Amino acid sequence: MSLYDEYLAEIENRKEQGLNPKPIDDGALLNEVIAHIQGSASGHRADCLQFFIYNTLPGTTSAAGEKARFLKAIVLGEATVDEITPAFAFELLSHMKGGPSVEVLLDLALGADKGIASQAADVLKTQVFLYEADTDRIKAAYEAGNAVAADLLDSYVKAEFFTTLPDIDEEIEVVTYVAAEGDISTDLLSPGNQAHSRADRELHGKCLISEEAQKEIEALKLKHPNARVMLVAEKGTMGVGSSRMSGVNNVALWTGKQASPYVPFINVAPVVAGTNGISPIFLTTVGVTGGIGVDLKNWGKKIGEDGQPILNNDGNPVLEQKYSVETGTVLKIDTKKKKLFSVEGEELVDMEGSFTPQKMEFMKAGGSYAIVFGKKLQTFAAETLGIEAPRVFAPSKEISNDDQGLTAVEKIFNANALGVAPDKVLHAGSDVRVRVNIVGSQDTTGPMTAQELEAMAATVLSPAVDGAYQSGCHTASVWDAKAQANTPKLMAFMNKFGLVTGRDPKGVYHAMTDVIHKVLNDITVDDWAIIIGGDSHTRMSKGVAFGADSGTVALALATGEASMPIPESVKVTFKGKMADHMDFRDVVHATQAQMLAQHGDNVFQGRIIEVHIGTLLADQAFTFTDWTAEMKAKASICISNDDTLIQSLELAKHRIQIMIDKGMEHENGMLQKLTDIAEARIAQIKSGEKPALTPDDNAKYFAEVVVDLDEIVEPMIADPDVNNIDVSKRYTHDTIRPISYYGAEKKVDLGFVGSCMVHKGDIKIVAQMLRNLEAAHGEVAFKAPLVVAAPTYNIIDELKEEGDWEILQKYCGFEFDDAAPKVTARTEYENILYLERPGCNLCMGNQEKAAKGDTVLATSTRLFQGRVVADSETKKGESLLGSTPVVVLSAILGRTPTLEEYKLAVEGIDLTKFAPPVQKPLGGLSVHF
Repeated sequence: MSLYDEYLAEIENRKEQGLNPKPIDDGALLNEVIAHIQGSASGHRADCLQFFIYNTLPGTTSAAGEKARFLKAIVLGEATVDEITPAFAFELLSHMKGGPSVEVLLDLALGADKGIASQAADVLKTQVFLYEADTDRIKAAYEAGNAVAADLLDSYVKAEFFTTLPDIDEEIEVVTYVAAEGDISTDLLSPGNQAHSRADRELHGKCLISEEAQKEIEALKLKHPNARVMLVAEKGTMGVGSSRMSGVNNVALWTGKQASPYVPFINVAPVVAGTNGISPIFLTTVGVTGGIGVDLKNWGKKIGEDGQPILNNDGNPVLEQKYSVETGTVLKIDTKKKKLFSVEGEELVDMEGSFTPQKMEFMKAGGSYAIVFGKKLQTFAAETLGIEAPRVFAPSKEISNDDQGLTAVEKIFNANALGVAPDKVLHAGSDVRVRVNIVGSQDTTGPMTAQELEAMAATVLSPAVDGAYQSGCHTASVWDAKAQANTPKLMAFMNKFGLVTGRDPKGVYHAMTDVIHKVLNDITVDDWAIIIGGDSHTRMSKGVAFGADSGTVALALATGEASMPIPESVKVTFKGKMADHMDFRDVVHATQAQMLAQHGDNVFQGRIIEVHIGTLLADQAFTFTDWTAEMKAKASICISNDDTLIQSLELAKHRIQIMIDKGMEHENGMLQKLTDIAEARIAQIKSGEKPALTPDDNAKYFAEVVVDLDEIVEPMIADPDVNNIDVSKRYTHDTIRPISYYGAEKKVDLGFVGSCMVHKGDIKIVAQMLRNLEAAHGEVAFKAPLVVAAPTYNIIDELKEEGDWEILQKYCGFEFDDAAPKVTARTEYENILYLERPGCNLCMGNQEKAAKGDTVLATSTRLFQGRVVADSETKKGESLLGSTPVVVLSAILGRTPTLEEYKLAVEGIDLTKFAPPVQKPLGGLSVHF
């Protein structure tokens, strides 16, 4: 059977699912399509013309290469297709976004035929995705006296690829669609359990919200043909939990505009809104597609006669509606006045933040990529011509306040800023290009990142990037047919691109499914680094890390850069003494609770949390920074003591060496380079040349939070509060409750110790609790299943060496076997201990899940509806989050424990020690080190 016959068979299968033909990315298949086009007698010719023109992916796919070469032949008269004139061939080339299409256009523009060269040059003037190989050709031709090359450079330096684009509409009519009340997780827009289909955009679009919602959105579009549908989070924040490019893609697919008539299912410019705005990391993703994020502020606190908020019986402020955005409401966005109006013209809310000069450029260009590449292209042209580039783009917003020191994040941004005068000092609010040091891609967003790299015609990792890693952790628990099809292909692509990969395309080393955040935490070897990762929990204990969408990850991999404003910071310090029976996870929960008590509102949202936690090594400090994603923070920075940072860097060196010893080193020598950077940084600290990063004494903070450790007297749980009468209060991470709240009556159906929130010490706690309980009772009997997934293989190796793995094996009824991994997800659990493969496991929710309606107590990060556990017909699923000892004890008891039961169970166990860094570093390190 030919490839084309197989494609026809696939088309028939997709028809049964209500899907169109899948876009073509395979060059061999497209060659068969071209053969049918050239064969005038072929019965498939008409269909193949449609596939060639409208259904072939652009960029650097092998299909794009064949398409570009055939179009070149048409332009040169070497091939004739009645339906594709040379002029139409040029138009098609203009929509192919770079790579082979730019190569072809340069061949034609720098060729002997002046008429063709002029037409090719006109198309090239609209293109921005040019790389060194392309610009080197232009520069060489210019220096050789080529007039076309000179014309191109003149156009590029004027940025005509941008200035000739139409401006955004002054007035945009929108019609609202309320997707849900309360915070909307990106799981609603792109469920984790559908991660396997993200690269198939039309198929993945079927999972947006619900089939009923999709029909309602389509009905709104028919009823209001001149309006764009605005997706709304009523009484909540839109896009919490993750950046999730697939979520934005889905919203754009149903409500946005087609990016190109010749590329299917790639839409741009969605409009999303929330009563409390848009989650920061999700808002960045909206900008990638040139979309609009709206902070509605349509509900506010009801104020009493005394000027204070009126509280309800639960002590929460009573909200009153300022204006309605119920589904079907028509509103108008004035992009010139930067305001939202009712259809009658009443001003509803200021939108200044939605229409900064930079964001308006993204909207005009159809997304942020075009601006990033356009600026680079203009700079290249100016340098080649030896002139100063005229100001075309909005200048970087540079805020410099006299007599004001720098916060930690401001120092990092200043150190990594690009295109800023060396003596210029930037403060929060500045908008700046920065160098990216470390980049991480994970396996459920990686296929989209690969697509984005192909679309922007990138073929090799930017040399500016120190370290880049592709993980296999999000699909680690079940090696099913989808993982088997997607993961090896992804790993081969990323390894070829220049990344160290968890799975070796050559099969030399054992496949590693280590949690990506743990690996990135290890390979971040400089506290002044900037890290970008394809997951919201890209939160490191060294440097500053930002969770990002798959497209921003692709941009960082290709260019070694990112553009973003410098966020404001909130300073978090600690006082008091941590009780011996408390675990550090409880300090994390207490920070959220005490912050809300001190400030009323979430001052962390959209800002950097600068946490002065310097006496904890990287693994333990990561527990705090990891959780800051749930605090809705933009990112977090740890202020570390010199000695502690040196120990963390030595540990990072050791773990990087393990990666090298396992054979994971890339041919580009990346891992050794990281080791060298770590050694150089350690030398700087020891010599006093450059101590550990600290803020200036006169730095300015948006707010300060002081966490009183003395107030943390019992374990705390983040509760989804699934039955709260106020829907907007459900599934947030703001409901933090002490264990005594449950009165030892909360039934627990399943316990989970795993995810990026745990480290080696957590697994040792499990082992020590089993020993304690065995010694006290003779044996340990579980009344609920306990799933344990170590985050990395290194941890398992060390546990085996130290004798802890043996007690875990004694009580487990299932132990993972990499020689024969599970091929189907577990649907039922026995009351036993499960030792699962390293990786995300239940926390991701895309493979393993608890039984519907279960109450799960977990160490993980996600409590959103349907993530770890779905609802049953009779009971809501609950995902409660707590410390490792609470989870283990609850699984053994089958319920939440009393404080007394908890204290007895952890007596003598070395929980994570923490003392505020104003004190001297701890003399005796805990078991976690």
